[in-house]
Amino acid sequence: MATCPECEFDEIDTDTYEEGDTLSCPECGKNLVMTGTDQLDVADDEDEDLDDDEDEDDEDADDDDEDVEDVDEDEDEEEVDE
Repeated sequence: MATCPECEFDEIDTDTYEEGDTLSCPECGKNLVMTGTDQLDVADDEDEDLDDDEDEDDEDADDDDEDVEDVDEDEDEEEVDE
């Protein structure tokens, strides 16, 4: 059993987890990561994941802009052919 570092709930069953695994505290719901045998730390990767998602969205938006430019070029070529 381990203790949540956030709310100090001390009945978290960690028997099925290994070091590096993430789990949620059943009491406060905080995301935790196993740092050792029956040792937990607050997982701080939530914010990083959100930042990564935003970066991916920005990259997708850039890709969409390129697609629009390609379409415009194709239309220009058609006009020249006529």
